[in-house]
This record gives sequence, structure tokens and C-alpha cells, in this order.
Amino acid sequence: MPKGVVMKQITAVIKPFKLDEVREALAEVGVTGLTVTEVKGFGRQKGHTELYRGAEYVVDFLPKVKVELVIDDALTERAVDAIIKAARTGKIGDGKIFVRNIEQVIRIRTGETGPDAV
Repeated sequence: MPKGVVMKQITAVIKPFKLDEVREALAEVGVTGLTVTEVKGFGRQKGHTELYRGAEYVVDFLPKVKVELVIDDALTERAVDAIIKAARTGKIGDGKIFVRNIEQVIRIRTGETGPDAV
């Protein structure tokens, strides 16, 4: 990747029912690809208690969706804002967004590197 080219990886952990809204919001700001993984986790939400066949049990890990994308640094702020607006419900458990620097991206099929590989 040429010196001076900065890319970011954004990882957002969100509520599953917000995925379509987040995907659409990211497309509107110019994000052309992303990876989605079904995950489970907990934070301050601490899980919840459920009743199953008359017995109570604690669900420690709640279903979430992890959305990952690698973008040019110039798009980072707009992408993060789009995720926040689309994923926010205002209730506990809305999720987190992590942003980190990416040193190198390589498209396996063509050997392209950097922003051209994304």
C-alpha cells in the first residue's frame, strides 16, 4: 500500500433487528462491502432471565450481529455516524463501534492492494 494511504476497519456490534437499517445507511454513504457475523455477547446488559418449561434460567449471552468493513479513512466519520443513527434504539444493549487502522489489504483474486483491493 502506498505511503500516506490510510484505511480503517470499523467493527460494529449491534442488535440483530437493526442490521438492514445499518446496511442501507452504510450504502447511502458509499460503503460498497461488508462482512456480517452472528455473535453472542453481553456488556452492561448482563443477559436476562427466561422461563422454559416452568424452569427459570439465565441467558448470559445475548444474540448480536457483528458488522465489519474496511474503508478509506476519509469515509470513516460518515460511516460511523451512519451506523450510530441506524443502530440506536436508545435502550441498553444498542452495541459498540470499534475503529482501528489497517496496514494492508490484498485482493486474493487479482493481487490488488490498498484501497483498490476493497
